[in-house]
Amino acid sequence: MVERIWLDVPYAQKDEAKRAGARWDPGAKRWYAPCEGMTGLARWTAAPDVPDLLPGEDRTLGSGLFVDLVPSSCWFTNVRSCVAPQDWERLRRMITRRAGMRCEACGASEDRQAGRWLEAHERWVYDAPRRVQALKRLICLCTDCHTVTHFGYAQVRGLAAQAFAHLVMVTGMGPGQARQHIDEAFALWQHRSAVTWSLDLSILTGAGITVTPPPHARNRPGIAAAALTSTETARTPPAARRATSVPRQGLPPGASPSP
Repeated sequence: MVERIWLDVPYAQKDEAKRAGARWDPGAKRWYAPCEGMTGLARWTAAPDVPDLLPGEDRTLGSGLFVDLVPSSCWFTNVRSCVAPQDWERLRRMITRRAGMRCEACGASEDRQAGRWLEAHERWVYDAPRRVQALKRLICLCTDCHTVTHFGYAQVRGLAAQAFAHLVMVTGMGPGQARQHIDEAFALWQHRSAVTWSLDLSILTGAGITVTPPPHARNRPGIAAAALTSTETARTPPAARRATSVPRQGLPPGASPSP
């Protein structure tokens, strides 16, 4: 078999790469150049693979499925917004490969017909005295588990009931336990959201990933608020539009999910 000339093609650029002659390997789940010298594909030339263990990464941090809310002052200024699209593709590929192409929380594989994808999720530690939010692990989650993890954003998107049901199913919690878990997660979230955090992405720079300097700590809350308002405006009928800065705790009115 002829060795593939692999490419680093971000998902958003796949159609453009395909028009330029790139081909898809369904087994490797990766784009490649069918022959050498295709200058139209030069922009997607593959960089070296990211190591399976990032320098300083803690692979034991945050195992299983749980609600893991990012402080509102930090929304929409995450890893993906600080690295180039090709570098994010390299990271995503490493994360899914080392997880055996399965969700690390529930064990599910990708299912395109069901709308279930494998996605990268960030695990953070928060140094309150220094007000630093440090990336310490990247984990592979399926779409359903990822939605549970970001339960506040699930509420904004109208997916709270589905997320609640998935949390109960995967963890084996009873509905009461799950509600208590969510309430405790929101209490911690409110405490952390009162702090303006700086971002530490040193485990990426140590692995050769170029990181665009993240927004200054004082600017991150404003970026988060603007992005959230834009998200809500896009999904809410004009007559009912409202700007919401704090997600509702628990479940939407009238929702009564069962295990």
